Amino acid sequence: MSTRGSSQSIMRRKPIEDMEEDNKSSGLFKSLGLWQLTAIGVGGIIGVGIFSLAGLVAAGSEGTPGAGPAVLISFLIAGLASAAAALSYAEFAGMIPRAGSAYTYGYVALGEVIGWFIGWDLLLEYIAIVAVVAIGISGYFDAFLSGLGIHMPVWMTSTVDEGKGGIVNIPAIAVCLLVTWILSRGTKAFGRFELVAVAIKVILILFIIGLGVFYIDANNYNPFMPSGFGPVLAGAATVFFAVFGYDAMSTAAEEAKDGKKHMPKAIILSLIIAMLLYVATLVLTGMQNWEEIDPTAGFASAFNSVGLPVIATIISVFAVLSILTVMLTFLLGVTRVWFSMSRDGLLPGWFAKTDRNGTPQRVTWIAGVASALLAGVFPIKAVADLTNIGILAAFVVVCLSVIIFRYKRPDAPRTFRLPLMPLVPAFGMLASGFLMLQLHWETWLRFGGWLVIGLIIYFAYGRRHSLMNPNSPRHKALSDGMGNQRD
Repeated sequence: MSTRGSSQSIMRRKPIEDMEEDNKSSGLFKSLGLWQLTAIGVGGIIGVGIFSLAGLVAAGSEGTPGAGPAVLISFLIAGLASAAAALSYAEFAGMIPRAGSAYTYGYVALGEVIGWFIGWDLLLEYIAIVAVVAIGISGYFDAFLSGLGIHMPVWMTSTVDEGKGGIVNIPAIAVCLLVTWILSRGTKAFGRFELVAVAIKVILILFIIGLGVFYIDANNYNPFMPSGFGPVLAGAATVFFAVFGYDAMSTAAEEAKDGKKHMPKAIILSLIIAMLLYVATLVLTGMQNWEEIDPTAGFASAFNSVGLPVIATIISVFAVLSILTVMLTFLLGVTRVWFSMSRDGLLPGWFAKTDRNGTPQRVTWIAGVASALLAGVFPIKAVADLTNIGILAAFVVVCLSVIIFRYKRPDAPRTFRLPLMPLVPAFGMLASGFLMLQLHWETWLRFGGWLVIGLIIYFAYGRRHSLMNPNSPRHKALSDGMGNQRD
């Protein structure tokens, strides 16, 4: 294995030439085509953002004023910032079709310790996203049962911090374990499920828009920005993870049939499709006054408000199915980042073992159980904000990496080159950093604490065991062709 820089330096970089070698011995199966990749991206972008967080940001929560109908602007701001990062991801994905996404890009361009921080960051953020989505599904499931006249006990449908008298969110825990089981069946089966579920999701949103426009009351748009621009910006930071599913999709690059060709196209296609569908937020706030929207099941609430409880129930049923795709996409993401970090030696190789279906079962179930625990005891906004600060940090690193790598390695083959270099990635860095500043100080504190824990683990284990270190206990095993064996 080649090295770059001092073998003992924390800034040593993973040579891009080593990527093909890693891909050949990864143990992951190449089974995803362009449309399956695009479906994974759309599946990660469209879901809890439109079905749950749109209502939360519009109506506001305790201590946070609502954005009102201007929630649409929150989505547009988040989408614009995300688009700049998406182009940066597309360029890297075309060069390095390898599991790991932002972790791998940072490792190659900026050095090992930066790659570690982003990888460690993504482990928490992706698990948190799965938890957020599970909480959103729980809200729609409760709305569905209520429509049938069945009312679940409050103690088992909300957490203590929500102030509703709840103890644990059992439906959220159950759905986390369900998607973990689906993903554990293998990438090929997961890809087929995702394609069908995303098609149903798109049809549902088009149905909502098509029917909802007939029930819009223009008076609900006045005032359009009831609490000023501040809550709109804060809302953009909260809904940000609703527009970056392509990040998790890029972690599946090694399982693409033609990653260099299809990954850039899938990233751009998924973001374009998703942003066109987010016009549904305008229908939501037009149907129901923003102050009366249910923060956990916005569209079900809106259709109930206009006397269409049957439609509200139907939406709740299909919203649960469609939001499942978001959970699957990000659970896939955390397992592939974890797998990649373990394969590189920064975490124990035990996690990088794959089964006969090419699935890293160990990390799949560990991540699934962790997300279930998080979903069961934390309120949705606290988990959503924790998610967003980590992803925004990853976007800053990817945008910086693509600038540095374009100038340091202009000779590297690129199947996609982002336009207006370095203006586009520089804008992505600034926009992402600005949105990070809109998040609450407690979110920064939790994020900082997680990174400190990661720093301790890196110096205690990762730096010494890294395969970029010739003295690594695992380096000889890899050189002898013994790394990454299947169970």
